[in-house]
Amino acid sequence: MSSDGSPLTPACLVTGASSGIGAELARVFAAHGHRVVLTARDEAALNKVADSIAAAGKSRPHVIAADLGEADGVARLAQALAAAGLEPAYLVNNAGFGLVGDAASLDRADELRMIDLNNRVLTDLSLRFVDSVTRHQGGVLNVASIAAFLPGPGMAVYHATKAYVLSLSEALHEEFKEDGVRVCALCPGPSPATGFFARAGLPADYFPAALLRDAASIAQAGYDGFMGGHRVVVPGKPSRIMTLLPRLLPRALVRGFGGYRWRRKRRALM
Repeated sequence: MSSDGSPLTPACLVTGASSGIGAELARVFAAHGHRVVLTARDEAALNKVADSIAAAGKSRPHVIAADLGEADGVARLAQALAAAGLEPAYLVNNAGFGLVGDAASLDRADELRMIDLNNRVLTDLSLRFVDSVTRHQGGVLNVASIAAFLPGPGMAVYHATKAYVLSLSEALHEEFKEDGVRVCALCPGPSPATGFFARAGLPADYFPAALLRDAASIAQAGYDGFMGGHRVVVPGKPSRIMTLLPRLLPRALVRGFGGYRWRRKRRALM
């Protein structure tokens, strides 16, 4: 209930919605008639996304600027939602970032912030809104990565955070499915036009071109799989092949190739 006792309106909350995959997921949900709430730190960018959705003839999303990495960021977002008379029926956890470099040479505070945003915030949101998601028979879509399936020399902490997201999502999928709640991990390959590359410090040619996929097609595949009740969605055949490597090859070989590739890339980055 809202502060005046009226029932809250169900909505789809999308974090990290100011650009890239998050913005495209917001567009897909809006295109299918969902009331959408956008949140990220950059209010101006959020409003541009909201305006573009409205210009496409859909209901303009509600915008809540929030820094979820702050200690009280999630609580303040929940308060802002309730104040607007809204509650999540669907939750899309897209906020997150990566960093490239040897784990011991990167700024430790930045790496801990990455763990905090990629894992603590996602977990807090996923569990905080269980009641409203269950009440509306909705679901939770967690954006992970094909990195979740592989050890990642050169992006060690990022890969580890996405392995956590995948594991948590699969477990929650089993725990909640009898309640009619969907939980899905979207595990895309790299998408160069999302801002992820710049934040991580990655050159445009860091990943094989075959793995690259545009954010719009990733979002559509994620929505379709999520609504179809899938546990994990990996858009694109090359990315799906990558996720099979740890099952088809000895882990030492997969890990060793990752280390070899990173040593070559590291020389090029220096």
